[in-house]
Amino acid sequence: MTANIPTHPPIADLADRIARAQAATQEVGANALLITPGPDLRYLTGYDAVPLERLTCLILRAEGDPVMMVPRLELEAAKASPLGELGMIIAFWDEVDDPYRRVARMLPDRGWVGLDNHMWAQKVLHFRDAMPEVTQGLAGVVLEGLRMRKSADEVAALRRAGSAIDSVHERVPQWLRAGRTEREVARDIAEAILEVGHARVDFVIVASGPNGASPHHEVSERVIEAGDPVVVDIGGTMPDGYCSDETRTYAVGSAPAEFVEYYAVLQAAQEAACQHVKPGVTAESIDAVARSIISDAGYGDLFIHRTGHGIGLETHEEPYIVAGNDEPIEAGFAFSVEPGIYQSGLHGARIEDIVVCTDDGYERVNHRPRDLIIT
Repeated sequence: MTANIPTHPPIADLADRIARAQAATQEVGANALLITPGPDLRYLTGYDAVPLERLTCLILRAEGDPVMMVPRLELEAAKASPLGELGMIIAFWDEVDDPYRRVARMLPDRGWVGLDNHMWAQKVLHFRDAMPEVTQGLAGVVLEGLRMRKSADEVAALRRAGSAIDSVHERVPQWLRAGRTEREVARDIAEAILEVGHARVDFVIVASGPNGASPHHEVSERVIEAGDPVVVDIGGTMPDGYCSDETRTYAVGSAPAEFVEYYAVLQAAQEAACQHVKPGVTAESIDAVARSIISDAGYGDLFIHRTGHGIGLETHEEPYIVAGNDEPIEAGFAFSVEPGIYQSGLHGARIEDIVVCTDDGYERVNHRPRDLIIT
């Protein structure tokens, strides 16, 4: 499966992203964006650089050609990455150099620069020392808006990721049975996530019985019992960097009557929230649709998290589907819709799909059944 999955977008798309980011940098009045290894660097250049204590940094200036600054020992790796095809200037520094001051000399000594939202604090402080008169802010001011609007190729990447994780959930019933521990089930799931084409396992939550009331439980040595509801939330990163994330709730043999009752409410809330998605609605209105159905049924206090999060090169990114976020949803926005109900000490349930806003509605990239699955 991995043979058909690209590891980076077409070079023309990367060049366009850089041009749009540079234009947006000019619009906000910044001198430059300084981007270290992570999702922003991969988004702009396709370079999946290893984060090290040594500085690797894209200097995306408001005016002038961008420059990639790398340690000399990473020079060949940088040249072999999409940076080479982009024709980007690659500068290197030696072990005796101060790379932060070298970067500072490429920029004005006043004004402000945007630092990668994920830049290590160590590097932030080094840049502060190297540019004492320059105001430093977050590069996300520029990049979040670009990354939220997924291109057709990015949506296709999310579909591939969604299909891959669907195929893992399809196999979960064969592993989920009484007498096995959560950890044993999680081990099978993790192996399958890689088998179906992911490059990395990002998380495996297998939360049985009372553990299902903890949304981020992950796994334990608890032995799964007959009659247990089990929340299975799994995801990984594909070779192209795009992420999967899907939750389904199962029951082993049967489920308690009170659980079946609130699961029906949850399923109705998740469906209504998905159907609400279209251009122009706000992020918080999607949350409100799901929350109102759950609250009207008397379970409002048991829905203890936001309805969703954006997804792309990160599992969690903008936009966040939560009260207070009045961002209008646009075509190309991709995010989870995942309401949950959690009965402390007893059990819990969550249903999660990744949804993409289209020109006139929405598309789910996950297609496994949303009914309670009895194993």
